[in-house]
Amino acid sequence: MKLTLGFSPCPNDTFMFDALVHAKVDTEGLEFEVVMEDVEALNQRALNNDLDVTKLSYHAFLYCVQVYSLLNSGSALGRNCGPLLIQQKGNSPFTANSKIAIPGKNTTANLLLNIAFPHLQNKEEMLFSDIEQAVIDGRVDAGLIIHENRFTFQEKGLEKIQDLGEFWETETGLPIPLGGIVVKRDLPLDVQQKVQRVLKRSIQYAFDHPKSAKEYIRCYAQEMDEQVMYEHIKLYVNNFSLDLGLEGKQAVEEVFKRNGMQTNDIFVV
Repeated sequence: MKLTLGFSPCPNDTFMFDALVHAKVDTEGLEFEVVMEDVEALNQRALNNDLDVTKLSYHAFLYCVQVYSLLNSGSALGRNCGPLLIQQKGNSPFTANSKIAIPGKNTTANLLLNIAFPHLQNKEEMLFSDIEQAVIDGRVDAGLIIHENRFTFQEKGLEKIQDLGEFWETETGLPIPLGGIVVKRDLPLDVQQKVQRVLKRSIQYAFDHPKSAKEYIRCYAQEMDEQVMYEHIKLYVNNFSLDLGLEGKQAVEEVFKRNGMQTNDIFVV
């Protein structure tokens, strides 16, 4: 059976999916047609019900939970790994009218920004990798950065205004739920469960053979420095990626609760 599979070119995703895509593990007869796009593009695909299995932001999951169920494996959760709100060093404190670059309205980064700074509504969406430069050029007053950029912004003369992950952890005591992998509900349950097993197997293979995916990661990584690539992976791929567990599920459920939504039947069983 062939399934469409969407994930991003970021090192954490290529690290996790390498063994699955390149048949380094038993895929139990499943074949995957890979669609690799920026996470906000994947969010939009999920909202359009385009892909059988896809990475998405937990913010976007709120709006397509009737179509997709969440896999226990493949999530990006953790501590001290949240999006950062940055500006040029020495800038005046921003106001309600300050222009903020965001990596997409459906990203969890934007959801956390809304929770922490609800008055900031003058936003400009752009590709996550363009946000640093937009702040440097003065095209925006501040930027909300994710992924590799959190390792490079300081050397470019930028400073942190707020770590939104720290904000979430202080508010809830839970890890930050950034993104997950979902599967279409209309697929047979045994297929959904098979996808879950295969993905977990792929992630375990990556942990057991951390250099096996190096060339695949390097092909797509925005930041080509190997140390940065593996710092990125270490930040976003962890035990929650193998299995959400009780605490991980509580963090995901908290996103739903804070948006006044029920948490029944959101996970693949």
